[in-house]
Amino acid sequence: MIGCLVIHGYTGGPYEVEPLVNYLHEHTDWHIEVPTLPGHGRQLDLKGKSHKNWISAAEEALKGLMEKYERIYVIGFSMGGMISAYLAAKYKVDKLVLLAPAGKYLSFKQIAVDAGGFVADGVRGKLGSNKLYNHYRNKLGRVPFKANLEFLKLVKFTRGYLKKVESEVLIAQGQMDGMVPYKTAYYLDKEITSERKEVVFFERSRHLICLGDDRETLNGMVLQFLTK
Repeated sequence: MIGCLVIHGYTGGPYEVEPLVNYLHEHTDWHIEVPTLPGHGRQLDLKGKSHKNWISAAEEALKGLMEKYERIYVIGFSMGGMISAYLAAKYKVDKLVLLAPAGKYLSFKQIAVDAGGFVADGVRGKLGSNKLYNHYRNKLGRVPFKANLEFLKLVKFTRGYLKKVESEVLIAQGQMDGMVPYKTAYYLDKEITSERKEVVFFERSRHLICLGDDRETLNGMVLQFLTK
């Protein structure tokens, strides 16, 4: 039996990876865990939370799966990707999927393009229908500055474990990602020492890759990678 851990991103929640998780539920009999990291979810409460809290929560979820299942797959989105890489290095999981992993940040060029889209939609009176704007608007004012520092600490800490990853790895990255530069995938490909790696770029995807226009292709690719 297979246990699969899926870890969401910074300031996000399980909803960020929901389409992929639902797809895996429909096409497999795996037990899939999608924990909400401390302070995360639809109602953010990040005050007083640290990067150690986030890593510990994911680690405890993984330990629970390892006690019950023979094979373990770990999937991580954005910050969750970096946590996943750390867990794979420490516990030698069977397969690892990194979705827009936050190994580097930020892509100011794409952020400028996205901001231009906000302005254009605002002029046309369509800002309320801009999905990207609505996603980040809901977070404005609810993320303490200290939480952002904790995010940076997490990225720095987990980077040190990339060279210890020996699992088979799939890295998926959107070329229109406004949060993490798409070249991050090249960086991770270089840093991760596993000889079994695949790197795939999605032309139409922004940072929320599981919710983007390429999600159906992404879902199929992840399933194929995990079942081959």
